[in-house]
Amino acid sequence: MKGLAELTEREVLALAIANEEEDSRIYQMFAEELSESYPHSAAIFTDMAAEERGHRSMLFDMYSKKFGENLPPIRREDVKGFPKRRPFWLTKNLGLERMRNEAALMEYQAAAFYDKAAAQSHDVSVRKLFNDLADIERGHESKAQDLTQELKAGEAHDEEAATARRAFVLRYVQPGLAGLMDGSVSTLAPIFAAAFATHNNWDTFLVGLAASVGAGISMAFAEALSDDGSMTGRGAPWMRGFITGLMTTLGGIGHTLPYLVPSTWALHLGGTVMDAFQIATAIAGVIVFVELWAIAYIRARFMDTPFLHAAFQVVLGGVIVFLVGILIGSA
Repeated sequence: MKGLAELTEREVLALAIANEEEDSRIYQMFAEELSESYPHSAAIFTDMAAEERGHRSMLFDMYSKKFGENLPPIRREDVKGFPKRRPFWLTKNLGLERMRNEAALMEYQAAAFYDKAAAQSHDVSVRKLFNDLADIERGHESKAQDLTQELKAGEAHDEEAATARRAFVLRYVQPGLAGLMDGSVSTLAPIFAAAFATHNNWDTFLVGLAASVGAGISMAFAEALSDDGSMTGRGAPWMRGFITGLMTTLGGIGHTLPYLVPSTWALHLGGTVMDAFQIATAIAGVIVFVELWAIAYIRARFMDTPFLHAAFQVVLGGVIVFLVGILIGSA
């Protein structure tokens, strides 16, 4: 493997040609990834891909004048310290902002390469071409930023913002909400059944912990295996599974934690004494109420469900499961 300074003029030109061709393909792939959801931003990458192809033509014309048509098979991987590009499968589903950041890095690296190539070039015409391309590459980032600002000033930004919000809801809110609902509601019955059957805080905590973690694992696998996201736009299955499992576990843990109240605790309220079990159950009941209203708010905020409608559905269902757990535990 050679360093850039060890390459001949011919090899440097060939490397630059390969570099421009690969970058143009990456930008074109970005454009294809964004074409349906972000057509205006996709146009930016299409233009950048076309410019990279134009740079390749300029470089190849210079190369053919100096060395003929045959290009040596040199790649960026063959040059020590030369910036590497991500494998193409790692550039899929990066998201719009990540793609823009990746493009800015690519342009910065390309400009630095041309600066170094120009500094070591002995041919005046080749040196001038490298300096010109370095200036052009440095201007690409500002051009993309200008186009982005232009989009933000018009309807395109509103369209893309709406698309981004839909993607956020599909990939994060829906899986998280499904997990939170399952964890908060489905664990009510076993936890409160155990509580009223045993009147023992520690035993109830163990049941709640097992129910919460078990439900989280089950929901994580169910969500991850239900849809690979390739057709629905719901994102990577492992991410959705992780979010769903985590929120399911948190939903159940919320009203399980109060049963860590030590058995020695007691609360005197006037002439009434609340023991540790009653304290824990009262706190758990408040947490359940907060959880159910939080679920109703999230449904109203992100799922376009009227708040009162969402509250009625969630709270009513939760109260029914809560009462079922108490009735079974008290039997």
